[in-house]
Amino acid sequence: MTDTKKTVHGAWSSRFAFILAATGSAVGLGNIWKFPYITGENGGGAFVIVYLLCVLLIGIPIMIAETMLGRRSQKNPIEAMEVLTDEAGADHNWHYLGWMGVIAGLLILSYYSVIAGWASAYILKAFTGSFLDADALTIKKIFDDFVASPIQLIFWHSLFMLATMLIVVRGVNNGLEKAAQYLMPSLFVLIFALVGYAMTTDSYFQGLHFLFMPDFSKLTSNSVLTAMGHAFFTLSLGMGAIMVYGSYLSKNISIAKTAFLIAGADTIVALLAGIAIFPIVFANNLHPNSGPGLIFETLPIAFGSMTGGWLMGILFFVMLAVAALTSAISLIEPAVAWLVENKDFTREKACVWSGLVTWALGLGTVFSFNIWSNVKFFDRSIFQLLDYLTANLMLPIGGFCIAVFSGWIMKKHHSEQELNMPNETSYQIWKLLISYVAPGSVFLVFLHVIGVL
Repeated sequence: MTDTKKTVHGAWSSRFAFILAATGSAVGLGNIWKFPYITGENGGGAFVIVYLLCVLLIGIPIMIAETMLGRRSQKNPIEAMEVLTDEAGADHNWHYLGWMGVIAGLLILSYYSVIAGWASAYILKAFTGSFLDADALTIKKIFDDFVASPIQLIFWHSLFMLATMLIVVRGVNNGLEKAAQYLMPSLFVLIFALVGYAMTTDSYFQGLHFLFMPDFSKLTSNSVLTAMGHAFFTLSLGMGAIMVYGSYLSKNISIAKTAFLIAGADTIVALLAGIAIFPIVFANNLHPNSGPGLIFETLPIAFGSMTGGWLMGILFFVMLAVAALTSAISLIEPAVAWLVENKDFTREKACVWSGLVTWALGLGTVFSFNIWSNVKFFDRSIFQLLDYLTANLMLPIGGFCIAVFSGWIMKKHHSEQELNMPNETSYQIWKLLISYVAPGSVFLVFLHVIGVL
């Protein structure tokens, strides 16, 4: 689908390039920082099963839909929804779905960059031996002193945002694609090295038991919401990233096959992160339900005391920073693409403005750990509010709207034409999931959480 208006941005050089870049978007802090600690907080195996069901029945169908919307429009998310709404003869308000995705991406990146800055700082701390022979109190003091310093957090937040902008400014092929080409293989090498180490610990099977043996008594309605929200967060759904990446995708590439490969790779990384982390946690008599501090307060204790811990600590935080970078570039790309297409910005100018706005928003997260630590909204710090607002509300709502639009608003022959599935049965299964299962599941979980069910 095309129009006379200036088209974008570029195109992926191959299907493999798209898979690497989209997998890079999906694989990030959500897999290595967030998945282990929310699994620990929600009882382990039962939570993992719910999460996997959310990925299969909700995440993949919506990923297919979001990629389809991007490719059919060949536009950034904001313009994409304008074009597709007009094509479907739908209500003008559907335009706002594109805006919500772009805003969600920038809000997520604003706090994501701060946490990624922590990972970058911890590479240096691990390298200089800060964790060697340190006990729990010492490690906690290192972390508390670090986050209590707004200057340090701003420095690392700024450094990470600068790295993100330097990649995005180079465009689709020389920036996004090249970064994924080098960073993603490095990430898999690092995570397999850590899994190999975890297998040498006495608590390897205890870690596997915690991760894969379900105890459904530990599940709550909030656990289900968390699992669903995390499926959206980790697959980069509802935030414009997959839609804009889809707009760079060639028409002769199967959307459904690539979506399964991307979701599969993303899920494997999350599970491998759990397999690598939980045995180390249990081997050192630490607690898996340590919350967001699991990575920065708990694991360094293990790295400081175990054989080879100095190298493992460095490798782990390098892996965390690499994963964060591959996702960060996809979070800012929708806003950059919109500025280039609609406001006649050069890519350089668009990157600078998008980066500065995101960086400034990130200061709220920086200060929520120190000088604004007592500032609460709905009993949440600025960081906690942004995390909850985006992961548990904006992304599922965005995914719900993408499902409804693709399943009910978009004309059937348009989606059939764009997806070009091998047979009618495959299309009908997707149509059933995107029209009923995905939006129905999101809606029921929300009703349960607010107490209606």
